Amino acid sequence: MIVKEEFLKNLRQVFNLNIYEVKIWTALLSKGISSAAQLSDISNVPRSRSYDVLESLEKKGFVVMKLGKPIKYIAVKPENVVTRAKQDINKLAKERTEVLENIKGTDLFNQLEALHKDSMAFIKPSELSSAIKGRDRIYDQINTMLKNANKSVTIVTSEKGLLRKLDAFKQNFKRLKNKGVKLRIIAPISKENSEEIKKLNGFAQIKSLDKINTRYVLVDNKEILFMITDDKDIHSASDTAVWVTAPAFTSTLENLMDKSWSS
Repeated sequence: MIVKEEFLKNLRQVFNLNIYEVKIWTALLSKGISSAAQLSDISNVPRSRSYDVLESLEKKGFVVMKLGKPIKYIAVKPENVVTRAKQDINKLAKERTEVLENIKGTDLFNQLEALHKDSMAFIKPSELSSAIKGRDRIYDQINTMLKNANKSVTIVTSEKGLLRKLDAFKQNFKRLKNKGVKLRIIAPISKENSEEIKKLNGFAQIKSLDKINTRYVLVDNKEILFMITDDKDIHSASDTAVWVTAPAFTSTLENLMDKSWSS
């Protein structure tokens, strides 16, 4: 049986299988019903490993054992395999989420917090900086900044950037309101985003500025994340930002923003 390496590679990634598992599975799919010895010969998987691999595939729902002797295996319909795989992933994700949700307040979590607090005590604010690539990672950092905000948040962004941030941080914007954190947003307002902006009524102060070519998030006059790429010409995976803790710089920037806002 000749199977392209790219095909096997894709199967491994999609179904989280090892190389022996995908070889045995595809060999069985091509035969429908087969013994471990036959599958070993077809797939070039060592015979001593084929039984362990088939047992693993059976537990994962990719194959079933046929009644009778000699022992043979039947390939499960791919549609049913996908359904079973989704169920297993959802179950595992739910279990892991419950574990993470309950970790706060435990001795393990308190030890982690203590380790971080002790180490940060010896780090100068000017040393807290990083370059972040990829919009998903950038938004993770913004999400953390918003959650930790206590006084003020200023967001300057593009027309499309405003729509993305409304979608990504809508719940966080509501939490900022409940915490009494002042949220200000500056961005071009157009027909494309005006309806979405209405959803921020009561949660943020919004100012329209048409000719704007910068994007940044400023929190509590002490930390800033600013994008160094133009979102008009860049793929989201290549979007790049710099995060810095610099109270002197951010306070000055906030003062300039206050003057611009009032004018």
